[in-house]
Amino acid sequence: MTREEIVSSILTECRSWIGTPYIHQASLKGVGADCLGLVRGVWRHLYGVEPEAVPAYSPDWGEACDNETILNAANRNFVKVFEDPMPADLLVFRWREGAIAKHVGILLDHKNFIHAYEGAGVVEASLGSHWKKRIVGIYRFPILPLKKECK
Repeated sequence: MTREEIVSSILTECRSWIGTPYIHQASLKGVGADCLGLVRGVWRHLYGVEPEAVPAYSPDWGEACDNETILNAANRNFVKVFEDPMPADLLVFRWREGAIAKHVGILLDHKNFIHAYEGAGVVEASLGSHWKKRIVGIYRFPILPLKKECK
């Protein structure tokens, strides 16, 4: 698949999750997902299996601790981007200074992204300055053998 086809597949899949209720640590389209569950579901759609086991985590976006679990996993499994984000890129957010990065979303276009949060579920939202100032990582889904190409 070309990069353009992968981007199209990511955007189509993440849009299909809109309306999925919020359930902490869940990742089942139409049933329940949190922000990471949305990304896990898109990954499974592309590649068939998740890249690694997900440890238990709290839903607290402002959690302060030393372990940057989400950033570390993104660095292991995605391609770090050092330029402006493009559609289908993974955005990693830090809610406040002193907290670990604890929220993720997928960019739809230069103005909107899809993410999930308590009280709303999976939604499309504006990527305004409120969100942009919290971005601490931009990542691209890697070009790996896609699910339908696996034997």
